[in-house]
This record gives sequence, structure tokens and C-alpha cells, in this order.
Amino acid sequence: MRRTILHVDLDAFFAAAEQARRPSLRGRPVIVGRPEDRGVVAACSYEARAYGVRSAMPVAQARRLCPQAILIPPDFPYYRRLSRAFLAILVDYTPVMEAAGLDEAYLELTGCGPVAGSPERAATAIRRRVRQEIGLCASVGVAGSKVVAKVSSALAKPDGLLVTAPGREAEFLAPLPVAALPAIGPRADERLRSLGLTTCGDVARASPALLAFLFGAYGQALALRAQGIDGEPVRSAPSLPRSVSREVTFPRDIGQAGPLRAVLRIQVEKVGAELRRLSLRARHVTLKLRNGDFTTMTRRRTLPRPTDGDELLFEAAEGLLEEWLAHGAGPLRLIGVAVGGLVPGRQLALLEGRQEIGRCIWSSSRCSR
Repeated sequence: MRRTILHVDLDAFFAAAEQARRPSLRGRPVIVGRPEDRGVVAACSYEARAYGVRSAMPVAQARRLCPQAILIPPDFPYYRRLSRAFLAILVDYTPVMEAAGLDEAYLELTGCGPVAGSPERAATAIRRRVRQEIGLCASVGVAGSKVVAKVSSALAKPDGLLVTAPGREAEFLAPLPVAALPAIGPRADERLRSLGLTTCGDVARASPALLAFLFGAYGQALALRAQGIDGEPVRSAPSLPRSVSREVTFPRDIGQAGPLRAVLRIQVEKVGAELRRLSLRARHVTLKLRNGDFTTMTRRRTLPRPTDGDELLFEAAEGLLEEWLAHGAGPLRLIGVAVGGLVPGRQLALLEGRQEIGRCIWSSSRCSR
């Protein structure tokens, strides 16, 4: 039996959500982001995109490109409520649904014809219900694999439906730029372009040895994906996250130890609360620091045992910060904390004794502006 996968993606989710609850914003350029000078664009409406505004762009740059845009700070509790309503619609069509974020999901419709109807009918019904029930537009891609379904939904935007016929996947992908494939970032795209591999068809025809040299074991998978061959299943059960993190960018560089510790404490408590909500414990803590010149340093410590407790997490993070401060480093524009090595299960002890924190791993990089 041929697989049938739907990728459903809400269009310009955060910005569209703001337009949905404020009808006066419809048809106007909207930017969702913090108003601070160093904030970045979390999302933007299609009206703002027409001026060159894009997600992850500094807010200051976005406002220069589109001075008339309405800037709105993000409201994540509201977006999560809409996301839950969105996902609740999707599970009416199949028991196998994989949320890929707040605003997108994969649906396995193989064998669901008696309930969902044809893939086109199901996709049309989903788009109609999303519009009627939560006031948003969704684009849907239909294909025989996750990778082609995602590419199809991206090409269907905004507010469209694109079905890639079975057996036509390689033909469909061949003329598209390599960057259209999921998980192909700017660096990988640049490396492929430097060798003249600019389209999915180029990659599909490339030497397996060359792709293995460039990308190791992933090279073979890349060649298959460029042909639309992807056996990855739709996973209805959520997998454990690899990490939990929080970070903040300051309006102005901060070099004083007191304010930095206070901000770090807040970040650690947010991370700890998320671990406890997910019933997870962490094996190591990573501190992320960024200077005014965009040099980014990360330092990691392994904990004596997995924990979800704020005190041990903060003890490790604070110790890493103290080492940074002891080196007389300059003021910081960003500070963040991440925990990894996650394992299921809550702690049995209510209070954790102080123990020696384990080994520390350092690394650094230069962040592009």
C-alpha cells in the first residue's frame, strides 16, 4: 500500500494569530517581536514580507525596511492555545499525527480513507475547519513521504494545497533548489553550490562518494531525499527533547556580576520548571554567553546525578559564570542556560544535598551578525 502523508502548516502563525484577534490588523504589515533594539523578528505577516522583512531578522532592521509596520510583542500563551485547537482538529482525521512545532504537523493518512476520505478531500476539510474554528489559514502538502509533503506545503503557501502524485516525487523535486529540502541549512547549501550542485536533481545525480565525503553518513540519506525517497515514519508519540533552554538578549551590554547572576537565576528557574512539567531530569548544564562583538562562548558541566532541581542546576550554571567573570571578560549582550542528557523520571528527594559538580567542557564560536 502506498503511503499518504499530509504536512499541514499554519501560514505566518504568530502574525496571523495577532491579525485574527485584531481584525483592524488584517491586510496590514505586522511584525511580532520584542521592541528592544536587539530584539529579533519572531514572525511577520505576508504584507511585511513584501518589504523584505523576514523571521530572525533584527527588529531594528525590519523597522527600517518597513517603517509603517505594526510591532507587537509575542504572546506565547495565546499562541499555545491556538496550537492546541489546531492539533485537536487534525486528530479527527487520523490517530497517527506528529506535531512538528506549534504551527505544523504531519498526518499519516495511509489506510484512513473510510474515515478521512481521499487525501485531497481531507486536506480541503482541514483547511476549511482551521479557517472557521480558529480564524487562521493553513497550507497543506500531500505526498508519499514526509520530506516531499513538507516541500509541497511550503510551495503551496500562502493558503494553498499541493498534491504530489505518487511516482512523480523525483520529477517534482528535480528543478527545486537544494535549500528547499528540510534540514539543508546555509552552510550545507553553500558547500553544495561550490561544487555546482544547486538543485535537488543535481544532488540526486551526484556521486555517492562525493556526498559521503561532504556529509558523512548523512550523504546517502541526502541523495535519497533529493529523489523524494524518505521512509521516516510519522511518530504519533512525542519523543524526549534533547535539551531544554532559555536565554535573553540585553538591551545594553551588562558586565556587573550581580545583575548577571540575577538574570541567570531566572533562566535556570524557567528551565527547572519546564523539566518538572515534562517529568525529566538533566545530566549536564551548559552556559551560553555572547559578547558585544558577537563572540559566543559555551561552557558545560556534568552533574553528579540527573536532576530537575533548581538549586543544583543554578549551582552548576553560577559556577560556570564565576569562571567567566574571574577571567576579566568584557560585558555580555546575551546570557542563556541549557540542560541536556535528559532522562525520564522525577526526583525522589525533596531537598538535594550539595555535591561536587563534575567536569567542565569549554567551546567557543563567532556568531555572524
